[in-house]
Amino acid sequence: MSSTPGTPAAPPMLRRPRLPGWALPAIAVAAVAVTALLFAVTPMQGRADFLVFAAVLYIVAQTALSAVVEGSRKAKDRFVTTMLVVCTVAAVLPLVAVLGFTIVKGLQALSPAFLTTTMRGVAEQDPDGGIYQAIVGTIQQVGLATLLAVPFGIVVAIYLVEYSSGRLGRLVSFYVDVMTGLPSIVAGLFILAFWILALGQPFSGFAGALALAILMLPTVVRATEEMLKIVPAGLREGSYALGVRKWVTVLRIVLPTALPGIVTGVMLAVARVTGETAPLLVTVFGNTALNANPFSGPQAALPLFVYQEAGLPDETAINRAWAAALVLIIIVLLLNIIARFIARFARVRG
Repeated sequence: MSSTPGTPAAPPMLRRPRLPGWALPAIAVAAVAVTALLFAVTPMQGRADFLVFAAVLYIVAQTALSAVVEGSRKAKDRFVTTMLVVCTVAAVLPLVAVLGFTIVKGLQALSPAFLTTTMRGVAEQDPDGGIYQAIVGTIQQVGLATLLAVPFGIVVAIYLVEYSSGRLGRLVSFYVDVMTGLPSIVAGLFILAFWILALGQPFSGFAGALALAILMLPTVVRATEEMLKIVPAGLREGSYALGVRKWVTVLRIVLPTALPGIVTGVMLAVARVTGETAPLLVTVFGNTALNANPFSGPQAALPLFVYQEAGLPDETAINRAWAAALVLIIIVLLLNIIARFIARFARVRG
């Protein structure tokens, strides 16, 4: 296109060529093919090694081709983007693999009878028996732990955010941090030494709930504390300007605003302790029969049942362990779904 005499010509468009749409799939196919050839002619073997080698080969080939065609800046962009995708897949893949493997193995032994019968009088090689006593025990123990830890944890968080300003607050915050990293077996040993040995109380579901409550408490405190901190200060100041007392402001304004986040934090704590086994080994003790009274006598629990059955040298017992693990995952999933509905309802009401 010719320009008008006396008028400067428009500068040319500075655009680097781009890789065609078929280039990246072709590089991936080539990387897999080369990796397969190398594994066929060399001693290299293993699925994990194959995937790692193919991924590295793809990243190198893609980056090199992009640098030649598109320039170094676009090549760096593609390299970083690909590494982010690879890291994400590497983080999610083990979770998906464990979940998928548990579903496949657990469905083999899962049945209505498995959910409604107990292991009383059932031998390890007997295909009969179920986890009814363990389901009841887990629900009671986690429920009692939640009733113990959540109110206390919320009160501590309110104190740290709304009222703490001195050495006591820093000391409480320090001990909460220490409890966050507390090994679960230590909580169980503490309840064993104090509740069972020192006070002479029996092995029971309530003793297990006490140990689980110790593990839940720091998670509840920290989650509630962070949610209270992000409540806008203007809400508090507006309430104070109207002459509302501080405790009423906290109860009627601050807590309802932070409730969805608090519920999420509570469910994180519940999900953490639902699968704990170590504290239950020394407090609950286990039971093959149904004990619906968590305050008297040994009681069963799903994590404890999985641990005990998986340690038996029998395929039937191991299949029961897989099925119980699947039920445990389903229970945690249902609890999280219920918590999401509660949080959404609270947000709508707010």
